[in-house]
Amino acid sequence: MPPFPVPTGPVATGSLHLGLDLGTSGVRAVVIDAQGAVQATAREPLPPPQREGPHMRQDPALWWDAVRRVLATVLAPLECSRLASLAVDGTSGTLLLTDPEGTPLAPALMYGDAACVAEAARIEALAPPDTAARGPACALARLLNLQARHPEAAHALHQADWIAARLTGRLGLSDEHNALKLGYDPLRRCWPAWLQALGVRAGLLPEVLAPGTRIGPVAPEIARAFGLPPHLQVVAGTTDGVAAFLATGASRAGEAVTSLGSTLVLKLLSPQPVTASAFGVYSHRLGDQWLVGGASNSGGAALLKHFNAERMAQLTPRLRPEFPTGLCYYPLPVPGERFPVNDPALAPRESPRPADDALFFQGLLEGIAAVEALGYQRMAELGAPTPSRVLTVGGGARNAAWTALRRRCLGVPVERASQEEAAYGTALLALRAMAAG
Repeated sequence: MPPFPVPTGPVATGSLHLGLDLGTSGVRAVVIDAQGAVQATAREPLPPPQREGPHMRQDPALWWDAVRRVLATVLAPLECSRLASLAVDGTSGTLLLTDPEGTPLAPALMYGDAACVAEAARIEALAPPDTAARGPACALARLLNLQARHPEAAHALHQADWIAARLTGRLGLSDEHNALKLGYDPLRRCWPAWLQALGVRAGLLPEVLAPGTRIGPVAPEIARAFGLPPHLQVVAGTTDGVAAFLATGASRAGEAVTSLGSTLVLKLLSPQPVTASAFGVYSHRLGDQWLVGGASNSGGAALLKHFNAERMAQLTPRLRPEFPTGLCYYPLPVPGERFPVNDPALAPRESPRPADDALFFQGLLEGIAAVEALGYQRMAELGAPTPSRVLTVGGGARNAAWTALRRRCLGVPVERASQEEAAYGTALLALRAMAAG
């Protein structure tokens, strides 16, 4: 069974389904009908998170303000009585603590906050090798830091959890995707005992639901404020990365999605979980399959070291994918790699540099394609299937010459995804919840 297809079950023909995506720069909303067709979209900006050294924080009130604005905009042209379900995705690993009423006790520690080094060392000493909750950027390290500073806390919530709680009035709930890097065991579907040995306060941990599980109707005061139907169901959400995968429509084991953004992110559907913390490889449960993921430091940021976007656009028509350069680069923005090679000191390999910028640019693109191929090879060595098809999202997906280079390197069909908005994938999750009955 495909993990999250557009449902063909008993969904009301005229129903509408809303996905909310909380990203770094803004909140996006997409409304789809029962056939998955987009009916309305909206976006509201967010102020950038506060950054100071390794710290990255944001006031959750900013999220709620943006959600209120985006809902008002996206709902304006719709017949709101048709809305049947709503789901929320958020940035993976972003965490906050609240009091018993859900009021945040401090700014949220964002997904990019890497200040919890001492806490990460404690986790490293006690955690089993197969957990995804490792490193100073994991949500579990943030929880250890926050709970020490706020002994009065009642709930530990991810970004998507807190917004869903504001919409429903139900606190203490999360989903299996967001909970993964907080230490949740997706195989046994429970919080493991080693968290207690680490000193995690069990009362802070949320109840974990499968993504797409109905949480309950929207709170009456929210329904009145936005003109929503009282029967509108809020369902358990997901992370922004998984939501973007769902948006592509990939649904069969062996289908993969490569994100060509600042970094290179690979996700592959597998019939069994694959975990290798040494390479940053972890698996999300996705229906009756598993979504295996890994992220390389190579990608667009490595290209921007040498060319700005305008220069790359000028050079692209001069690319000749049918004639490989043989330069064998390993492009990185700075020394250090995590996947598919685990070497914190790995130096970028970007020489010799030809005098022709187009040849150099093509060599860099070939190098990133080679890293992508090695990444999927690494996943296969660890037990995942070999990709049968690769869908592409992100800015690099628009470069046809790069797609041709990657197709040659990967040896499988490579296509640009027709949909890649995380909010669209989350709307599909909301739609599926209604088909599940």
